[in-house]
Amino acid sequence: MADHDEIEALVRRLAGEAKAAARVLAAATTPRKNAVLQRAAVALAEAPGDAVLEANAKDLAYAEEAGLSAALIDRLRLDRGRLNGVAAQVREIASLPDPVGSVSAERTLANGLQVRRVRAPLGLIGIIYESRPNVTADAAGLCIKSGNAVLLRGGKEAFHSNQAIAGIVGDALEAEGLPRAAATLLPTTDRRATQVMIQLAGVVDLIIPRGGEGLIRFVTENAKVPVIQHYKGVCHLYVAASAKLDMAEAIAVNAKTQRPSACNAVETILVDAAVADAFLPRLDAALEKVEIRGDAGVCERVPRARPASEADWDTEYLDDVVSVRVVDGLDAALDHVAKHGSLHTEAIVTEDDAEAARWVREVDASLVLVNASTRFNDGHQLGLGAEMGISTTKLHAYGPMGLEELCTLKWVAYGEGQIRT
Repeated sequence: MADHDEIEALVRRLAGEAKAAARVLAAATTPRKNAVLQRAAVALAEAPGDAVLEANAKDLAYAEEAGLSAALIDRLRLDRGRLNGVAAQVREIASLPDPVGSVSAERTLANGLQVRRVRAPLGLIGIIYESRPNVTADAAGLCIKSGNAVLLRGGKEAFHSNQAIAGIVGDALEAEGLPRAAATLLPTTDRRATQVMIQLAGVVDLIIPRGGEGLIRFVTENAKVPVIQHYKGVCHLYVAASAKLDMAEAIAVNAKTQRPSACNAVETILVDAAVADAFLPRLDAALEKVEIRGDAGVCERVPRARPASEADWDTEYLDDVVSVRVVDGLDAALDHVAKHGSLHTEAIVTEDDAEAARWVREVDASLVLVNASTRFNDGHQLGLGAEMGISTTKLHAYGPMGLEELCTLKWVAYGEGQIRT
């Protein structure tokens, strides 16, 4: 194993090359960036000799030997269908509008100075992620389209798959006359590489960690580079007294069971006391395969419910488990969300416009919904196309991070010799 000095030298060298490439990519035209992505998509779909699948087979063998869970192995697994899906995702990124240079505001001052606020690339973005090799293609594609260079740090369980996919992206960059270093995968499984990467202030402009709470907390606590955080998704659904119970039931089932392992799955359902007698038996039947952990009011009405602990209200289960609490009105629901929410996704089911307006105004979350499932907090579902992840950090992005969120805003002024007096 390489010693610390060798790892640090490697990461610093590759990051420096990627930083230099960022200047070139920032000036690239939209047609050239799109050509890179289209070329990469074709290579991913055709994958001569199935090189990516052969690399993935090595990773799967390692994962099985290491005793990784079936869920993690499934996230890691690639087949021809999944690889075609990765290629389609890259093509979709190519089809999206280029945010670079778009004007978000403009005005002419009294002195004739024309002032604009335009989107510009952030520079070099570091992505730290686990398991899913498709993130290599998605992250590289999003960064290239938004004019950013990217430094990729994948998990050791997907090392060979990530290398194969990154190689395809690098080939596409070179073929279109752009530096290969604009999409750099760190070629090491040594954990010390992450420590070095997140401390490269002045070289790396932003770190985006994608993975479990432990990874994100480690990166946030040790980084010297700004970090986009998303610790966990403790998402709530509040069923108000005025709610249509058929709608509330359908939303609750979708939010909890469509994909329980997703960060936008609901983890706590709050039920207004006025409808608890009518709604909780329905919820019990609708979520028959889901474990319910409830407060005293829930346990009285749902005999199979387990008493909820205080820790349950702060738990992201990512499984077929849900916490349920009976609350006395909107104020109590708002208080619960303020205390236990994770700034991710919060939904209300109500027919009261004033109540909906208060929920939208007073709930602090990256997506607030009225009469809709929490599962909509997703870049694709919100019409952004692809996304890098969901940010619960309010600076500089809040919610799904699409192409525009991978840019910053800078001021540009055009004058005719104006001087300040």
